[in-house]
Amino acid sequence: MTAPLRFGVLGTGMMGCEHIRNLNSLPDADVVAIADPHEASREDARRSAAGEIGLHATEQELLARDDLDALVVATPNHTHHRVLEQVWQTDLPVMIEKPLCTTVDDCRDVRRRAADHGGLVWMGLEYRFMPAVTQFLGRVQSGEIGRLKMLSIREHRYPFLVKVDNWNRFTQNTGGTLVEKCCHFFDLMNQATGERPTRVTASGGQDVNHLDEVYDGAPSDILDNAFVIVDYASGVRGLLDLCMFAEGSRWEQELVGVGDRGKVEAHLPNFMELSRGRTSELVVGSRGEGWPVVEHEITGDDRIGYVGGHHGASYLELLGFCEAIRAGSPAEVTVDDGLWSVAVGAAAHRSIDEGRPVELAELGLEP
Repeated sequence: MTAPLRFGVLGTGMMGCEHIRNLNSLPDADVVAIADPHEASREDARRSAAGEIGLHATEQELLARDDLDALVVATPNHTHHRVLEQVWQTDLPVMIEKPLCTTVDDCRDVRRRAADHGGLVWMGLEYRFMPAVTQFLGRVQSGEIGRLKMLSIREHRYPFLVKVDNWNRFTQNTGGTLVEKCCHFFDLMNQATGERPTRVTASGGQDVNHLDEVYDGAPSDILDNAFVIVDYASGVRGLLDLCMFAEGSRWEQELVGVGDRGKVEAHLPNFMELSRGRTSELVVGSRGEGWPVVEHEITGDDRIGYVGGHHGASYLELLGFCEAIRAGSPAEVTVDDGLWSVAVGAAAHRSIDEGRPVELAELGLEP
């Protein structure tokens, strides 16, 4: 039997511990060491681990070990570029939790460095791997609904959760809500269209959440709602409808693709609805005779060994990462994917700030 891949996890906040639990549920992976400067986070990691692990206060300590086969970077967004500078000194395969970085310039630099890295570099955009989303993308890309013309994604959910030192309350640390949270959705738009975007128009604000929160004299400035329109060269248009003060929603995410022959929808419940037994749905409608509409219940993927907080998507993402390491195959989700998902969010924030459409070429990117 092949020995399990030995993982080091950099950053053990909410997503770092989620990755630890997923890795320990995989048949051929073990977490042997973690690094986090925050003592309570290290203790959370210890509790999440399946057995004894090395606990380190710095990434330098962890990267000095000689018993690692792969890394997961799950540190706060604004630290990714700095942490990766140290990862590039190794030849270890690495999965980078979203967003790639908080600025397009830093993402571009990571793309350049990743091209010369001796190990596999995989971008962590787990929403692609949610079973209902995977089926949605498959239906859109199969041509079943004809040529895609319109794509909309709605996320109506709860506010941002509390993170260590409240780092996620500030645009400077996160890249902004439309980078931090919504890079997932812009990546799905790019996947569904098979294109890179050309222009972004957005409207949004901070209207309900965190208005009375002040840290070290600075008020929180994180947006809690937005509409974002994404244009593609082929004429396809994408729309993001985000609201983060909508906890009482049956569906936390709704994806709709409309083509010239039909329509496909995916509905994903929030975790409270999941706990009550509600499952994801896929709905396919046709413009053909009788306008038939077929509903499919999505119960999951038989490969999922740990469901966690993302419908099993993080497990499937890490499964693919481990398989690619063993096979020596390229990353299914690339640093370039990560860059473009951040770029759309950055363009959306510029559009809101300046009250105008923003061309992706203004950010130094061409489709």
